[in-house]
Amino acid sequence: MTTYKEAGVDIDAADKAVDNIKDLVKNTFNKNVLSNLGSFGACYKFPKNDYNNPILVSSADGVGTKLKVAFLSGNHKTIGQCLVNHCVNDILVMGAKPLFFLDYFATGKLDNSVFNDVVFGLSKACKENGTALIGGETAEMPGFYPDDEYDLCGTVVGVVDGDNLLSDRKTNKGDILIGLPSTGLHTNGYSLARKVLLDKFSINEHVQEIASTISESLLSVHKSYLNVLSDSLDQNWLLGLSHITGGGLEGNTYRILPDNQKLLIDWDVWEWPSIFKLIQNVGNVPTSDMKRSFNLGIGMVMIVKKDSLSIAENYLKEKKQDFYVLGEIG
Repeated sequence: MTTYKEAGVDIDAADKAVDNIKDLVKNTFNKNVLSNLGSFGACYKFPKNDYNNPILVSSADGVGTKLKVAFLSGNHKTIGQCLVNHCVNDILVMGAKPLFFLDYFATGKLDNSVFNDVVFGLSKACKENGTALIGGETAEMPGFYPDDEYDLCGTVVGVVDGDNLLSDRKTNKGDILIGLPSTGLHTNGYSLARKVLLDKFSINEHVQEIASTISESLLSVHKSYLNVLSDSLDQNWLLGLSHITGGGLEGNTYRILPDNQKLLIDWDVWEWPSIFKLIQNVGNVPTSDMKRSFNLGIGMVMIVKKDSLSIAENYLKEKKQDFYVLGEIG
């Protein structure tokens, strides 16, 4: 006789893991969450009276091979934050604010300690972004994933009033590009970064050029720009936002421009953070590849009306947010 547990799936351990994270998850709930953790489906009461013409905006994503850095270093507490913040930024560029979040965690063998650390990060970021972690899936899949590795992805659902949908706003030649600094690689370019850096350094080696260990730098939390930008979303001087992920500054910002417009970027306005310099120097990576693979220190781009630069600058100063005027649309 062969049991499910002997086949590699421990239902009792999975139930215990869910019990252990209930308080973390419930800490993100608000008055609109109508279901308990463990329900077949998660229920959320839509706050319809807060909007004139509500439009739901959703996004699903992962954190790529940043997971490998977490596996190698044994640090799993920030990876959930990176996932939530990445997804929140992706709907933010549409003008949307998050309502709720769902995650998917799959592993070869469930380690309750690792799972708890991951959910800690998820719940922390959900709380910081004012969104509810209302559900998800935890899958133990022996033979499919290695025992000491996992995959992690998530889905966010948010809402924007139709009048404030950023994708409907029109940009013009002469409009200004403002860059908001990133906190590091965020969640893109890790396959190249790992190939270059881990061929030369160990994961927890302290490197003078970056004044930290490799793992500390590569696991820097992906920044959420929601709290900085939320008060600007209904302002007519803001014409667009671009979340700088895979494809780099140009690749992502061209996604929100019409075909007859181009980016005129002054690449000397800001200095690349030290981690990007290290990657290029150690790996002899061409600058063209660096620009397409990494954010190079700019995590979000704002496009503002050409006659409203001072308004945008004053807004960001009030928010105590550093920024760079990168150039304009041509």
